[in-house]
Parts: sequence; C-alpha cells; structure tokens
Amino acid sequence: MEKLVSMQDICKIYNPGENEVRALDHVSIDIYPGEFVAIIGQSGSGKSTLMNMIGCLDVPTSGTYILHGADVSKLSDDELSDIRNREIGFIFQGFNLIANLTAKENVELPLIYRGVPQKERHELSETALAKVGLEKRMTHRPSEMSGGQQQRVAIARAIAQAPPVILADEPTGNLDSASSKEILGVLKQLHSEGRTIILITHDNGIAAQAKRVIRIMDGKIVEDFQNSGETLKEEEKPKPAENRSEQELSQLFDDAAAVIGKENRPDAQPEKQPEVQETKEVEENGRE
Repeated sequence: MEKLVSMQDICKIYNPGENEVRALDHVSIDIYPGEFVAIIGQSGSGKSTLMNMIGCLDVPTSGTYILHGADVSKLSDDELSDIRNREIGFIFQGFNLIANLTAKENVELPLIYRGVPQKERHELSETALAKVGLEKRMTHRPSEMSGGQQQRVAIARAIAQAPPVILADEPTGNLDSASSKEILGVLKQLHSEGRTIILITHDNGIAAQAKRVIRIMDGKIVEDFQNSGETLKEEEKPKPAENRSEQELSQLFDDAAAVIGKENRPDAQPEKQPEVQETKEVEENGRE
C-alpha cells in the first residue's frame, strides 16, 4: 500500500548556531491511508511543530516530506497553500468559525476557495453537516450553537470535499466531557468509513481512542505503537454511588457489615505482628 504521509529524517531548527533549538530532531514517520493516528506529547515536546509540518504550514530545515506522492518539503508558500487546500482538512481546537456566517456558509467557505461551483457547494456542505448530525442547524450562526455543535461544524468543513488527510489539533481541548465524547465519536465514525485521521493531543485518554499512537518528546519520536483497543465494557465499569440502585447499595452495606462483624468476633485472632529484632547497636545503647 502506498504511504499517504512519509517523513524521513525531518529536522526543524530555530536559531541555528550556538543557541539553536531543535524542535524536531531527525523525525521519521509513515502513515498509510485509512489509519487513525494520535500524536501525543506535552508542551514543548515538538508535537505542534510536527503538526505544522504534516499540515504543510511550515517546511523542515532538512529531511524529506512526501504527502500523497508529492514532495512538499521544499515548496513555496503559495504551493503549500494549494496543497493544504486540496489534501488536508483541518479541525482546530478553537473551531475557527466566521461569527457572522451560518453553519452552512462556514462549511462552504473553503469550497469557494477551491473553485467548487455553487450548486455542488450547497450539496457538499449539506451532506457534510448531515453526517455530523447538524442537518437542523444549517442556518444557525456560531453564537447560537454549543461548543460541541461548533466543533461539529468545523469537522463538517474539514470533510466536505473528502480530503485525503483530516488533521485534528486538540479537537476536544475547549469542550466539556460530554461534548468531547461526541466529537471523538464523530472522528471514530469517519475513520470507520475509511478516512485517514491524524489527531494531535497532550491527553493520554484522548490518544487511547486512536488505533495507533506516536509519542514525541524533546523533538524525537520515542514511541510508535498500535493500541490494543481493550477497554472495559460499560457494564464492567465501576459505578459511582449516586448511580447505583438501592439494591446494589444495600448489598454493598451488607458485605461491609459482614466483614466488620467477622473482625469483631470474640474468637477472632488478632494479626500476629512480626517481632522486631533489636540490633547490636541498639542493645549497646540500651546498656548505656
């Protein structure tokens, strides 16, 4: 299978010389069509620089980057802009929606830049919004939607013309837990349809939702592994007390009472404590 993203020996160096900073230090990764990859790292690890490279927002100091068969490591700004527009759908942490445009108009905006005819734009934007469950919110502006809904608009904008790569930068960073779960569900659904998802995150829990995890630290790839996908089923997860039924709570109290009763029986033997052996030094100090 042909590689979709292929980075070989990529370096990004700021302030070359005595005080140089190696944001990326000889990074090599390959990503294939249809993968769901999480790139994880803490602040200062180099993950944002790596995201900029993958997204053609920057070029490396050295090394080679092949995207969808084309060498993009030494292109001009205008050429990179054209590649971004065709090859990559971006999902940002801050949504990046235009406040005075409706959901549908926000999704259509990059299609206008691509020269897509009006009728096709309407169809693509409506299909994309329906795919993320916003068919009834097409005429709403960002201020009229929740954070989760705004991020779904951003996802619809990213997938409208089916770009080869969907690059999601901390897509749940500004969302509550319920909305985060929704967005991850949408990304998983897109992956199940054959889309290539590259997710940038600092959160191990978010990264665990991907099929493959690449960990970056100090500008270097330190781990690259396939997730097992072994998670507890909902019925196997421990429930907080407020979510337990009266019968379950009663059983818990009965079990606890049985343990306490056993410990307090008259014939219960106390635990034998280990004998403490005095050292020769302690004995001598005692004699003094």
